[in-house]
Amino acid sequence: MTSITAFITALGRYDFLQSALITAIMVGVMSGIIGCFIILRGMSMMGDAISHAVLPGVAVAYMLGINVLIGASVFGLLAAGLIGFVASHSKLKTDTSIGIVFSAFYALGFILISMAESATNLHHILFGNILAVSDTDIMTTAVVLGLVILFVVFFYKELLVTSFDATFARTYGLKAQLLHYALMLVLTLVTVSALQTVGIILVVAMLITPAATAFLWTDKLGTMLVLAATIGAVSSVVGLYFSYSLNWASGPAIVLIAAIIFGVSFLISPKQALFTNLRRPRQVPA
Repeated sequence: MTSITAFITALGRYDFLQSALITAIMVGVMSGIIGCFIILRGMSMMGDAISHAVLPGVAVAYMLGINVLIGASVFGLLAAGLIGFVASHSKLKTDTSIGIVFSAFYALGFILISMAESATNLHHILFGNILAVSDTDIMTTAVVLGLVILFVVFFYKELLVTSFDATFARTYGLKAQLLHYALMLVLTLVTVSALQTVGIILVVAMLITPAATAFLWTDKLGTMLVLAATIGAVSSVVGLYFSYSLNWASGPAIVLIAAIIFGVSFLISPKQALFTNLRRPRQVPA
């Protein structure tokens, strides 16, 4: 209790901690929301690919002195396009295309950052440093969060149909491919916004884990979105507490909390009911 009181006191005293808390909550919410569509579409590997493929875009943005969102968005969309092109114009499966493209982009990003001699920035990009967020980071994250919410609100029905039955969506006349690339763009923006919080290496965990946890508790998309956003926000706040109190790295702390929540849900959620099934006595066949 003493450490919690100290954390709350520090929140009221230090501006950098308040900024970190606000950013963490926003990142947790938008990661949970977009993550729902990623896992429902079976695109977890694509989320991993995009999160790694934006690294050269971030490096180029640093080198040119432009906003990282611009560089990352260009390379994120380029990676998504290349994955789709290779998968559709060869006999390779999509997961193979993803592995080739994202590893190539990731390697290119490392080379570009080493050329820019930005080792400190590289460490923050990979693992996050939420206690060092600036006012610009907060504004950028807030804008991306607003875009995520608007995107989901305006295209909710289209996202719902294409996520559960892509064939029916195409038959119905929906532009599934255009919606796919729009989702990739939003995913890229969320990924870049989360760099300062959890870093490239762990951002995929924030995209997948809260959404997967919510999936264990409900079959309704609307409820799943709210649950995933809540779990993402709670994970971020509790992870930030441990990061500040125990001097843990912010990214790993947030992801660890999200994983613990998933583990508990895996054992007790109604859909999974693993713990209940283990305790239930086996019936002896007559």
